[in-house]
Amino acid sequence: MVAFSKIMTERLLIRALKGGSNTKIITLNGKKMTKMPSALERLPALKTLDLRNNLISKVCPELSTLTQLTLLNLGNNLLEEVPEELKYLTSLKKLHLFGNRICRIAPGVWDGLQKLILLNLNDNQLESLPQEVGRLRNLTYLSIDHNQLTMIPKELCSLENLLELHLNYNQLMCIPEEIKLLKNLQQLFLVRNNIEVLPQGLCQLEKLRLLDIAGNVIQIFPAGFQKLNLREFYCEGNPLFLKRPITTEQPKDIWTLREIAARFVLCLLEENNDLIMNAIEYYPEAKEKISKARKCALCRKPFLSEWLECVQFVSPSKNWKISRNLQLIPLRILLCSHECFRQRGRNVFGIAQE
Repeated sequence: MVAFSKIMTERLLIRALKGGSNTKIITLNGKKMTKMPSALERLPALKTLDLRNNLISKVCPELSTLTQLTLLNLGNNLLEEVPEELKYLTSLKKLHLFGNRICRIAPGVWDGLQKLILLNLNDNQLESLPQEVGRLRNLTYLSIDHNQLTMIPKELCSLENLLELHLNYNQLMCIPEEIKLLKNLQQLFLVRNNIEVLPQGLCQLEKLRLLDIAGNVIQIFPAGFQKLNLREFYCEGNPLFLKRPITTEQPKDIWTLREIAARFVLCLLEENNDLIMNAIEYYPEAKEKISKARKCALCRKPFLSEWLECVQFVSPSKNWKISRNLQLIPLRILLCSHECFRQRGRNVFGIAQE
């Protein structure tokens, strides 16, 4: 069978080479090839090269001559890296590298792939992505399922044309706040990671329609999450806070002198007090700290570093297709004082430590 497969491969290559500049497509799927054919350099007009389901461990240098190639499929081979030769494929639009042993990405490999719209790196051994991934400006589809990623670089969030992002079955613990920059993102898959908290920036993704975060360790969602214009939302397998109120004592508010002063200054700044607004410019460190102030979810007054973390339970939108048994969504909100806490609505609770 091996000999027969080799003969068929050779015949297909001979036929392709006879076509010369007229040959646009080569498909050598599952031919048990261990090497890429070096004769590829004689096919300068090639558009599609399908070499999936083989035993190829390295690409040949001649691959870099295929500057008209728009689709390259090297899925289910034995590659250990995303090779540097790919950067010369300046017309490439779709790149499939799934099911290899890829654990590294050659420096500069993304530089020449400015037309790439689809990248599939599923089922590899990547532990990280280089910052250079942000150079793939035209990318609309990125899938890195079943790898070993522990984080994603914030530069990935500069891919403003990205429509789908698949990061299932990795080891991610968090998502960067910069995800808010993916303004065109429509589908986000984060199944089976170790994510504890979703960033506030996620709530700014106005075009997001599908979010799947099943199988993480999320307990609570950022404020405003319920306003996302989703069509599908799946979160089974997360230890979400449940509405099981208990009664506890509420201590008096005792703030530090620093917090009292900060709240006083913040209120004056909101009133556009000329004296404070002019004076703060001479204290850059204080200005930088005050810039991190937040507002109470109830009274809307500012605070700096002391607050009550609470959970507000809201019903999911009727427009969402959701996980079974999801009746209430727990949202994280911050209150500035116990005084505000005593005036809260009936669906707002303090978070008890068990």
